[in-house]
Amino acid sequence: MFANLTAEVLMRRPTRPQILKLLTDYALLTVGAIALIYAYRTFMLPFGIAGGGVSGFGLVVNEWTGFPPGMAMLIANLPVLVLGYLRLGGMRFLTRTAFVIAIYNIGVDALPDIFPDRISDDLLLIALFGGVVSGLGGGLIYRAGGTGAGTGVISRVVQLRTGLPVSQIYLMIDGSILILQGLTFGWEKALYGVILLFVNGLAVDYVLEGPSVVRTVTVVTEQPDMLADTVFATMNVGVTGWKATGMYTDRERGILFCTVSRSEANRLVEAIRAADPSSFAVIGNAHQRRGGLIRSGAPMPEPELTSSEAPVI
Repeated sequence: MFANLTAEVLMRRPTRPQILKLLTDYALLTVGAIALIYAYRTFMLPFGIAGGGVSGFGLVVNEWTGFPPGMAMLIANLPVLVLGYLRLGGMRFLTRTAFVIAIYNIGVDALPDIFPDRISDDLLLIALFGGVVSGLGGGLIYRAGGTGAGTGVISRVVQLRTGLPVSQIYLMIDGSILILQGLTFGWEKALYGVILLFVNGLAVDYVLEGPSVVRTVTVVTEQPDMLADTVFATMNVGVTGWKATGMYTDRERGILFCTVSRSEANRLVEAIRAADPSSFAVIGNAHQRRGGLIRSGAPMPEPELTSSEAPVI
């Protein structure tokens, strides 16, 4: 029995890769939280512009009552933590998000003199760069398994359940906070807040999904074998094919599918057009590719890594 207990304890001990992954995650959480503090102190608080959410709520409370914005955000985040605990990973989510909240919300009030208060008086620049910096910080936090709480938790829950992009969910959920901002700071600043919110969502999506550097190619052709050989010879990539029937012509055709890098897409389309002018090709976007087949003996082109494949986490 003692031997079995010892074996179970040893099995639960984290391995070196797990420890490294944990340290990397918390480094990302820390960097992301610092980016949020910088965005809030430099771009949002001095100008009364925020992209909705708990950050916007903190601005409104501070303007109305003089209550510290970081403390207002911390109080508002407590019930959201409960929702995240129930829906987004239990204790793992709770510890990581609480870690981010502690750095972000407390840092907003405790570190007022570290970051510059006003770096520009151009509100459009403030909204754009505020959205970029806060979005990059939020994306790093998401990738490390946490959130900045607030409407980010609600957005993440909705995204996981519906598949909608984070940027769209932010726009829907944060509308009420933007209305409060308009009533408090004026509608012009509320409109700049919409710009900041939109850019924030785009930056979050970029960090989460990476650049779209992979192209998916689907070809409908009456000469699938010949066209597959052309793709093999031209691109050195594997091709998957299956049979289909044209519903208008009632004729049998072949469908071919492969992926190439963005820089190779035009060359592949030209090769397909030259080999089979009557074929029908569709080029789509993808964010990453894994596995696949390269024809043996053929030189492999240099792969383009996506941010999802890069060894950052």
